[in-house]
Amino acid sequence: MDTLLHLVHIILHLNLYLGELIDQYGAWTFAILFLIIFCETGLVVTPFLPGDSLLFAAGAIIASTHLSVNFLVPLLIVAAFLGDNSNYWIGRWVGPRVFTEHSKLFKPKYWQSTKNFYQTYGGKAIIMARFLPLFRTFVPFFAGVSQMSYPKYLAYSICSAVIWVSLLTYAGYLFGNIAVVKDNFGIAIMGIILISVLPAGFEMLRKLYFVKK
Repeated sequence: MDTLLHLVHIILHLNLYLGELIDQYGAWTFAILFLIIFCETGLVVTPFLPGDSLLFAAGAIIASTHLSVNFLVPLLIVAAFLGDNSNYWIGRWVGPRVFTEHSKLFKPKYWQSTKNFYQTYGGKAIIMARFLPLFRTFVPFFAGVSQMSYPKYLAYSICSAVIWVSLLTYAGYLFGNIAVVKDNFGIAIMGIILISVLPAGFEMLRKLYFVKK
């Protein structure tokens, strides 16, 4: 039991143990990172897995090893993309089966509200959600539930995966080992996320304001 709890602790705080894993397993650690990023974005039941902090920590730690960050970034972009799209199709399959007139919890009017949201903010919501824990897991699912056009979803999914993984991993690689950043790890990640979502956030608020007007 203690071993299992310790394993769960390592998975939930993988960014803290990443250096040790790389020392032990070298490039095989990339497979672990791939699996974590895929599950965090692709399975509705695993929003608690590390995402932003893991990418930043991976970049910072790899900067002091012989491993290639230019190999890791495309690999994790693929993981994030596959996760998002798996989540989308799960939602698309689940939606028509749970939103029925006989359901007390999943009423059709909620489904329609979700559709209306994605028709208005779908693309921006997908990109913003990529930088927000929990939202990152649930937004692709509800995009599928709302039956958002897949070609449209696909374009935003690719863009969001590239931006999210590249920005955080390369930021960690370039700045993660600077003393002031290491001492304020969480603040540095939050700063990057805030800067990233501000443009889309302002645009969504502006659009919402004019719709209400």
